Amino acid sequence: MKPFKIFFCLSFAFLLTCAGLLMPGGTLLADEYTVGPDDVLKITVYDHPDMETRVRVDGNGTILMPLIGHVNVAGRSIAQVSDKLASLLGDGYLVNPQVNVFIEGYGSKKAVILGMVNKPGLYELSGQTTLLELISKAGGLASDSGATATIKRLKSGGKSEIITVDMRALMESGDMSQNVAINHKDNVYVAKAGMCFVTGEVKKPDAYKIDEDTTVIKAVTLAAGFTGKAAKSKIRIIRIIKGTKNILKDVELDTPVRPDDVIVVPESFF
Repeated sequence: MKPFKIFFCLSFAFLLTCAGLLMPGGTLLADEYTVGPDDVLKITVYDHPDMETRVRVDGNGTILMPLIGHVNVAGRSIAQVSDKLASLLGDGYLVNPQVNVFIEGYGSKKAVILGMVNKPGLYELSGQTTLLELISKAGGLASDSGATATIKRLKSGGKSEIITVDMRALMESGDMSQNVAINHKDNVYVAKAGMCFVTGEVKKPDAYKIDEDTTVIKAVTLAAGFTGKAAKSKIRIIRIIKGTKNILKDVELDTPVRPDDVIVVPESFF
């Protein structure tokens, strides 16, 4: 296995472990779960056992509560539902009610993940689910996954929002602010990485994933380094620019590499 792939796999495993340890429910620095249709809620009111109830959120996002009737709870966090119920019960019914809400059953919420994952498709969200957890459900990232993921999310009124995730910051730097919560009906797309091909006098000629920081020497390092016969001062890059093949000769080792470049390390005859 190539060194960068080993690092990538270890990073992913480490982050998933962190996601299971640092916060309840296997999530890490994600927004609170929002209530939706078919969720089952257990609602209790302190010092009022007769008010305890279990309700299922209907297709319109509402529940039926004693005293106050139908209440719309869809799209709210558990804390927001508790506050709303307390406010309604305190408006002429109870004095300073303390309401607790628990989720006893999750409704059928799903999200789509496509692109550079091993098992793209439609997945059910079992409660609060983060991007890393959805990627895990999809069999992990593919070896040619890129530096970004995009999440298309429907907002109220039918409008959509695009969220861009920096996968490098998440996977390599452990920036958990990028580990966003996945909502019902989200569409996630993991981009494909730029690739270059390293050939000639390197130990492991092959195609390698690159990013905007990749230079010729970094690409050669991914290919396990030069052989003893490499002409290091005669390296060429074959680059397609607007459909035309261009050959860059005698490039420096710190020359930036672009996606689809072919790096040719010739043999030294001296």
